[in-house]
Amino acid sequence: MKQFLPQELEMKDLGSLNYFLGLEVTSISKGYFLSQAKYASDLLCRVGLMDNKIASTPPEANVKFSPVDGTPLMDAKLYRELVESLVYLTVARPDIAYAVHLVSQFMATPCTTHYDVVLRILRYIKGTLFEGLYFPCSSSLELKAYLNLDWVGDPIDRHSTISYYFFLGDSLISWRSKNTNKYCSFKYSSKMSGSCWDSIRDVVVTLAVRSIPVSSGR
Repeated sequence: MKQFLPQELEMKDLGSLNYFLGLEVTSISKGYFLSQAKYASDLLCRVGLMDNKIASTPPEANVKFSPVDGTPLMDAKLYRELVESLVYLTVARPDIAYAVHLVSQFMATPCTTHYDVVLRILRYIKGTLFEGLYFPCSSSLELKAYLNLDWVGDPIDRHSTISYYFFLGDSLISWRSKNTNKYCSFKYSSKMSGSCWDSIRDVVVTLAVRSIPVSSGR
């Protein structure tokens, strides 16, 4: 492929990929490691979190938020910019996907409590700056899925929040956290399918297939 492309397209070989749009790619003998340490470090400097305080988890366990938590921010611009940056940081940091999902629900009218959660996420990132994704060169093609959901756990609209992770062998290839209202009918559909898990599995697989880019060729 590397020899064929220059024959068809005008291009220049820049060597191995090391850094692209905030994503750092490290090639080692047994695979590749993806991280966003520099991007995260620049984000921390921008906010001014240069002290030694870190957080052990992104948000507190089982915490719920509503649009009226705290006092509305006088200027929501910084909040929106930080959340947007955190969304991009989930490219190589799926461990913060759920926490970012929580704070992204209050982009319209964020309050002081929501901003404090954003700062906690940033302090967690500060303590795990060099975390990322590892893709081994040799791995099985076994597809494994992990699912977690809270039943009508959203205090605002009583929707459920679903999070899922798909592994191809030992490589994490897809993940997502989102609100959905489809679980309200599970107790009925489970009677027809024989298992509530069958209904949940169908929804998860549908969401996952839509989120994974698939290319085909002849």
